[in-house]
Amino acid sequence: MKDVAFTNLDKPLWPDGTTKGALIEYLIAIAPTMLPHLEGRPLTVKKFPDGSDGKAFFAKNAPAHTPNWVTTAAVIERNETATYLVADRPETLAWLGQLAAIEIHAPLAKAAAFERPDLLVFDLDPGPPAGLQECVEVAVVLEGLFGQLGLESAVKTSGGKGLQLYVPLRPDGLSFAKTAAFAKDVAELLEAQLPELVVSRQLKTLRTGKVLVDWYQNAYGKTTIAAYSARPGPAPSVSTPVTWDEVHRARDERSAEDLRFGFDAVLARVSERGDVFARCLEHDQPLPALG
Repeated sequence: MKDVAFTNLDKPLWPDGTTKGALIEYLIAIAPTMLPHLEGRPLTVKKFPDGSDGKAFFAKNAPAHTPNWVTTAAVIERNETATYLVADRPETLAWLGQLAAIEIHAPLAKAAAFERPDLLVFDLDPGPPAGLQECVEVAVVLEGLFGQLGLESAVKTSGGKGLQLYVPLRPDGLSFAKTAAFAKDVAELLEAQLPELVVSRQLKTLRTGKVLVDWYQNAYGKTTIAAYSARPGPAPSVSTPVTWDEVHRARDERSAEDLRFGFDAVLARVSERGDVFARCLEHDQPLPALG
């Protein structure tokens, strides 16, 4: 990593003592698997300069001190041009780790076609006392619905409380208005079918004990935590792609808590299984009509 100047590698970024150096080592190791999911996408990062239990801030525009070897992309958003970071090499991920950018967020479209999404996402966010187990139950229902519509989907943990389902799409002729409308219809259909478990609106008063099927994430300009990104917390966690077999087993055995992984576990999974999220790299499915 001759292009990156590393400093303060022993600085703890998590309360359990996990250091900045450990984050950088993880990002370098996961880079071959993670980078294809970031290809061409303008990134937003969340930096934790005082550690994961300290103050944090989102950064969208590439900072003035961005090295000249880091790829950037100019994106016109609502008539204003923003310059974003694009991760296309392991060194970029390592540099983000040096900046204590624990979280890496990616949009649903690439910079070169920012008006045309090629992914659809459903963020399953539980309202206490509901948790990951309830998200697993909703995810299985969603997978079945997508199957009826002829859509293949992929799933990952958020690295926090919930799950996120993705449907890769052919971007030709798509717009965020179309995908958001489709996602809203799906969420409302699910709420009608499972009113005791699902809510489609973000009002906190409606979410107690239920899973929010957050379709709002499909709006123009929104980002979602990237696959394989680290997350803050007492110890490192990772937004980890899982198989549908694992999700079904977690539902049947009520073992959803087993779907939580840290750095070493994720790297071991990738070494053994490869990229179980690879379906999201094939943007070949048309957006169907619902009903």
